[in-house]
Parts: sequence; C-alpha cells; structure tokens
Amino acid sequence: MHLDFKLISGFFLTFSLYFMGYAQSRDELLKSKLDSAFSELFKADEPGGAVLIQQGNKVLYENSFGLADLKTKDKFTSKTVSNLGSISKTFVSYGILVLQNQHQLSTDDNLLKFFPDFKNKDIATKIKLRHVLTHSSGLPDLRNVDKDSIFYLTAKDEENFKPLKFADSLAFEPGTQFEYSNPAYNGLAMVIEKTSGMKWQRFIRDYIFKPSGMKNSRITDGSFPDKNVAHGYILKDKRYQEYDYGEYPTFTAAGNGGVWSSIEDLKKYMTAISQCRFTDCSVIEASKKVYNPSGWKDKKPAYHTGTWFVHQGFYADTKTEETVNVIEHAGDQGGFKSHLIMIPEKNISIVWLTNNNKFITGHIRRILLQMKYID
Repeated sequence: MHLDFKLISGFFLTFSLYFMGYAQSRDELLKSKLDSAFSELFKADEPGGAVLIQQGNKVLYENSFGLADLKTKDKFTSKTVSNLGSISKTFVSYGILVLQNQHQLSTDDNLLKFFPDFKNKDIATKIKLRHVLTHSSGLPDLRNVDKDSIFYLTAKDEENFKPLKFADSLAFEPGTQFEYSNPAYNGLAMVIEKTSGMKWQRFIRDYIFKPSGMKNSRITDGSFPDKNVAHGYILKDKRYQEYDYGEYPTFTAAGNGGVWSSIEDLKKYMTAISQCRFTDCSVIEASKKVYNPSGWKDKKPAYHTGTWFVHQGFYADTKTEETVNVIEHAGDQGGFKSHLIMIPEKNISIVWLTNNNKFITGHIRRILLQMKYID
C-alpha cells in the first residue's frame, strides 16, 4: 500500500511537472509568434505601438514597438500616453451611468430636458439618453466637416453637437435602428456637465480615473497634449507624416475621442471594470448587456450595450471562425488606432494602441485561435 502511494504520488508529480512545462512552452510559443508577427508591422525608427494580452492576472504578452514621437525619438512603451479615439466613448457612457446610479439623471430622460434649445421640440422629446448611448437616436449628423474643415479643427464638444439641434427630421424612429454617431457623444459629454455642474473631463477624472488608479490618463479640452504623449502618423508618399491635432478635423471635440491613456493605465481600467471599482457591480454588469428595444427594425440584431459592442467573434460586422463571445470597443482617429477587448468565457483581455495608423487585432486573433487560447 505504501509502495502504491509512492507510485501514485510520483505519477501526479510527473504529470504536474509535464503540464507546467507544457503551459510554459505554450506561453513562450505564443510570445514568439506574436513577436514575429509584430516585427513585420513595426520598425524601430518608425511610429509604433504597445500591446497587452492577459488571462486573469497572468500577463500572456506585453510588448512595445517603434517610436511615440518621430521628432524626439521617444520610444513607444507601456507607459506612453496615446489617443484612444472612440474607446473614449466608454468613459463618457460610464460617466452617464455613474450619474444615473447617483440618481442625478435617468437614461430614460429625453434630450429636451438637457437641451431646451432644440429647434424641433418633438424630436428632442422622442429621443432618450439610452437611444443616444446606443447609437440608435435617429439624429442625423448635420455637421459640414468636409466643407468647413478649418472650423472643425478647433471645434469642441458644444460646436460639434450644435448642428444636430437644428434637425427638423429623424433618419429613423429612436430605438429602431443602429447608426454610429460621433457628435451624439459630444452631446452626452455636455449632459455630464449640465448634470454634475463641473467640466465633464473633471467628472471622469474624479469618478473613474481616480478610483481606477489611472494616474497618467487625461482628457483634452481644446489644448493639445504635446509633451510626453504619442503623436499620430500616416504613411504618405512612403514617408510618415503627422496626422493628429492641426491636421485632422474634429480632434478637439473630446466626447467622441478625447481620452488619452497608456497600456499601463488601460490595464487598470479593465481591472476596475472587473472589480467594480468606480460604480456598483450591477451597473457594470448592465453595461455589458445588449440593449434590445422591442421595436427594433434594423437588418442586424442590436449589438450595442450603450457602452460596449457585444457579439460572437472579434468583429461586429465581419464573420470569423471563432465562437467566443466578445465585449469590445475600438478607436480610430487621425493616425491613432486602438482596441480594447474582453473575452469573459476565456478570462482573456486584450488592449493595444498604435500611432502608425495600423489596426492589429487580426494578427492577435489569428494567433490566439491557432494556439487554441480561444475557439
């Protein structure tokens, strides 16, 4: 019996060591494959980016590439503060949800309550905050960005939302279809200000950044953060040219894309979401569930929660072979791109930032699928 116990103990020890070795070699292979893929996309003397993939508290991959600033030659690192583009909208959304949890507003409130100067009062009465949050308000984007690009280089949230207040008709009835809207989130940023009595940038800092421990994140308010941040670039005539403030219109409007953060801080943001650090867990859970209105008439089922896009596979509009359910939001502004992805059933989270105008989720998705981290 004593011998049998020794044999069994030895078997389990051997199996455990084998499994640990397998897991370690698998993780090492993942790093190797990702490094190889990204070496094709990023050069040391060109704009770059940073990537983080984690499973629970375990970092599966973290690396940075290229330069944050071509003039200073500062390297892009996990601490580099970069523009998030539309991931900024998740902070605006959580700002609204925090105020609702404080009983200062309701997502069932209509727009007329916050914007009594709407030209068509009936339209403003029909549209609720939840419609604006879910890009289902039907408000047409009446900004004339192409013809008046000089104005929109410096136009802030109020100037970007103002044309929508002159709408005399809707593209569709609120809550029946999806149409992505940047100026809608400029309006939501102003709702935070009108309700809280403070600049919305400060509200997000005090109620989301601080409880999350995001010490290096910031939100623009007109002025350009030109020190210790990444600059955005696009490749034109085989040369990288700066394409952010001063070159790209609507950049100064912050509600749709004015949050600047780093991989280091976004890791804290994802932890704060999972641990309900800045609001109640019931609010966080609701923010991950798709809003399904009864009168939905769009060709595609609703897939926006009011904060995140939720769908099977990595992309909302492109079918791919993986079956995992994904909670995500991407960003694209000027030469900046970004993506934050959560895969609850695998306990995997991914976040990346680039300043070379490259979208790199596909490379990550293919390797994770190939190595069966996802299925």
